[in-house]
Amino acid sequence: MTIHSEFNISFLGAAGEVTGSCYLVEGPSFRFLVDCGMFQGGKHADAKNRANFSFKPHEIDFLVLTHGHIDHSGLIPKLCRDGFKGPIYTTDATAQLLGIMLRDSAHIHESGAERENRKRKNRENQIEPLYTIADAEKSLGQLKPQSYDEIYQPHTNVKVRMRDAGHILGSAILEIWIKQGKHEQKMVFSGDLGQPGRPILRDPTQIEKTDYLVVESTYGDRQHKGLGPSLDELVDAINDTIVPGKGNIIIPAFAVGRTQEIIYYLYSLTKEKKVSNLNVFLDSPMAQSVTRLTRHHIELFDKKGMELADWYKNHNHEMMLKFTETVQESMALNTINSGAIIISASGMCNAGRILHHLRHGLGRRENTILITGFQAEGTLGRRLVDGAKSVKIFGEEIPVKARIITIGGFSAHADQKAILNWLGGFKNPPKRTFITHGEPKSSQALEKQINDRFYWETTVPKNGDQIILSNN
Repeated sequence: MTIHSEFNISFLGAAGEVTGSCYLVEGPSFRFLVDCGMFQGGKHADAKNRANFSFKPHEIDFLVLTHGHIDHSGLIPKLCRDGFKGPIYTTDATAQLLGIMLRDSAHIHESGAERENRKRKNRENQIEPLYTIADAEKSLGQLKPQSYDEIYQPHTNVKVRMRDAGHILGSAILEIWIKQGKHEQKMVFSGDLGQPGRPILRDPTQIEKTDYLVVESTYGDRQHKGLGPSLDELVDAINDTIVPGKGNIIIPAFAVGRTQEIIYYLYSLTKEKKVSNLNVFLDSPMAQSVTRLTRHHIELFDKKGMELADWYKNHNHEMMLKFTETVQESMALNTINSGAIIISASGMCNAGRILHHLRHGLGRRENTILITGFQAEGTLGRRLVDGAKSVKIFGEEIPVKARIITIGGFSAHADQKAILNWLGGFKNPPKRTFITHGEPKSSQALEKQINDRFYWETTVPKNGDQIILSNN
C-alpha cells in the first residue's frame, strides 16, 4: 500500500518565529514529537501556550528533546498533564538540566497565577497556572537519559542517535532513522546549533548524510561580531563603568548557557590581566544551579574550557563571584551605587529578578546594561535594544538613561556563515531541507543562501503546515 512508503511531519511551533519549537512526525505505526517548547515574547504567547494541543497527547508514542531551553522543553509538563504517558528521550546532561528548569518554570507559573488572582475580586474569574510543580515532577519521571553518539530504539520502526550540537550543556543534533517495510529513511534535526569556536563547549558535530533535514535559522540573515572585538567591547564597558564614582553593569542573561559563558569570559579576562578585582554577583537561583551543574560536566568541555577550569582551582581569589542566596541579598544589590557586575535572568528581560535590577538601574546614566543575547519581538529586552526612551516595569514608567550596549559576538546560536559551513558538510543534498526556528526575514535569507550555494530543495514552513515525506 502507498501509505506504507510515506510519513508526515507537522510544524507546530518555531515556524515563522523563534520560540515554541515542536514537530510531530507520524506514520502508520508511530507518532512522536521532537521538542515541546514554550512560546515566548509577544502579546499572543500566553494564549498560544494555553491553547489545546493540535494532537491528542495520549496518542504520542514518545518524545525526543534536542535540549533544555524553555522554548524547546517548556510545555512538556502540560503535555504530560494532558495525557502523554510515553518516554522522553534526551541526553544525560539535558535530563539533569530539566530537573532545574521545569521545576523553576512551574514555580513561575504558579506564583504568577497566585499573584494575578489576588488582584481579581471576582473569585469566579480566577486563572489556573499553565502547569504546576506537580505536573513538572510527573514529567521528570518520564525522562529516559541517553548518551551522545549511541543509537537507541524508542520504537520498533524508529532509531535515534544524539550528536553534540555545541549550543548549551547537553544540546543535541538528532539523527532519526524511520523504517517502514523494506524502506528506511533518515531525518536530521539540527536543534539549535552552537557557534564554532565558542568557549566551554565543543563545536557542533558534523553530519554527512540525511534524506530530510530540519535546520534552525535564528541568525540566518547575519554574521556575529568576531569574538575578539566583542571581548574588547566587554573590557571597555567594564573599564568605563566599574571605576570609583561611576556605576554598575547589569547583564540580563539566559540562565542556561549564556550566564556560564559570561562568567567564563570574566575569568578569562582576569587571567589575561585585562580586567582586575571584579565583584560579580550571580542573582538567579536557576542560573546558580545550572552553573554548579556545568562545573560537574567538565568531560563535555572543550580544551580551552578545561584549561581555564584548571587555572581557576588556584586563582579563584582573583575575581569575586558571589551567588545571592536570598531575596534579601538580591534586593541589597540595588543599594550598591558602583563597582558591581550583576548577572540576572531572564535573558530577554521578560520575567525574574532582572526586572527589579532594571527598574532601579535604568534611570542612572552611570550604569551600563549589557545585552548579550537574542531578544525576541515583543520582549522588554527588544524594546531596550531598539532604543526605547522609557519602558514600563511593574506598571511604572521607567526612563532609560543608562547606556544600552549590545555585544553580538556572544551568541550561542550559529550565525549564517556557521550554519552554511555545517550544511556544507553533507556529502549529498537532502531530498528536502526545512528551514525553521527563525523570524521570517532570517529564514528567507538563509533559504536564499542555501539555494544560491547548494541548489537544494528548500521549504520555509508556516505554523501548522503538515508535509508528506516519501519513504522510498
